[in-house]
Amino acid sequence: MTHYVIIVAGGSGKRMNASLPKQFIPINQKPIIFHTIEKFLAFDGSIHFIIALQEDMISLWENELKKTNLLFNHTISLAGEERFHTVKNALSHINKDGIVGIHDAVRPLVNLKTIKNCVNSIGNHTGVIPVVPVVDSIRELKEVNSIAVNRANYKAVQTPQYFNIKAIKQAYNTNYDAIFTDDASVYEQKFNTVHLVDGNEENIKITTQKDLVLAKHYLS
Repeated sequence: MTHYVIIVAGGSGKRMNASLPKQFIPINQKPIIFHTIEKFLAFDGSIHFIIALQEDMISLWENELKKTNLLFNHTISLAGEERFHTVKNALSHINKDGIVGIHDAVRPLVNLKTIKNCVNSIGNHTGVIPVVPVVDSIRELKEVNSIAVNRANYKAVQTPQYFNIKAIKQAYNTNYDAIFTDDASVYEQKFNTVHLVDGNEENIKITTQKDLVLAKHYLS
């Protein structure tokens, strides 16, 4: 079975207030994006990666790649205006059947069990996503007030999100809609249901300086 992984790495990281895009910020002398890629290589060294970058980041990627001894099969794809366009562009580079995982470059703390949960389940389902319990109390906003809801009925969604290649390419054969906040929401508008598996709590998306401190702690 052909195994692809799209690494979504087109964000600028404005909320990080850093001189580098957040996916290139080093932790232990290595850019975050390489920590992320290594997690997938530890699971399956035959993966073909599609690295989705803004055009002005490609030279930075090439320079950082030269500094590492990390060897892996990969193709560069240009990021688009929204995440939807970025993933759609990346999918156009895939011309084989199989499975594809779509993962945020700034989630380097995904563990092998989460990846395994996704890959093992994709044989029985065409769309699989990792989730974790919601631990905070949550409220639903109404027009003039809000109401408490049962957090047991909700899950926090993570990546990687795995799909049958044919299915996710069919799902992305549509126009952008603001409701498409992740790949599962694109998949659902075509196929209605997505299968949930256990993620790992520390698999955070590095967005702020606080997240970066936490990631440094775990990766050290």
